[in-house]
Amino acid sequence: MLPLSLFGHRLFALTALVGLLVNVAFYGLIFVFSLYFQRVNGLSPFATGLAFLPMMGAVLPVNLVAARVAERLGAAATIALGAALSASGCLALLGIEPGTGYWAIGAQLTIIGGGLGLLVPPLTSTLLGSVEKSRSGIAAGVLNSTRQTGSVLGVALFGSLAGRSSAFMTGAHASLVISACLLLVAAAAIWCGAATGEAGAARHQG
Repeated sequence: MLPLSLFGHRLFALTALVGLLVNVAFYGLIFVFSLYFQRVNGLSPFATGLAFLPMMGAVLPVNLVAARVAERLGAAATIALGAALSASGCLALLGIEPGTGYWAIGAQLTIIGGGLGLLVPPLTSTLLGSVEKSRSGIAAGVLNSTRQTGSVLGVALFGSLAGRSSAFMTGAHASLVISACLLLVAAAAIWCGAATGEAGAARHQG
């Protein structure tokens, strides 16, 4: 059902990889901060859900402008920019400690969500555009599967780091560093991979 030859397309393989890495970082952090808000800062489950509203609320409006940004900068650059933006939010959160004010945290979570909103539309369109139209359904399924796999891996990985109450903050900080690194790797991969592909195409045409 899944032709492995699809992964021979550079952009197809790169966008699938980016989808995996981004979701490891994003959903892993949602899990960690759910624990942080409740275990460390004492919020109720309902208040914890509300604490994520700015993060998730940033995704939709940025989704709406992502296409225009991609038209101006190019899809690969927009994906890289979104991933780098989310990575900056992760790094800015490294100073959190028990009792850190919500607004300092919420602002950075909003940046992380905005980065995600910026990269997902061009990521999807790039992946679908890298294959024949007859295989677009398969391509969409691959992207969804890799992103879902990333979500599961993120929760498992970061949960193992932050699961122990005695070392929760150490694990939370480690999770933020890993998330930032994964997002920066995703940004570099799509940026360099697309540039290499364009250079190869130019040499071929020449």
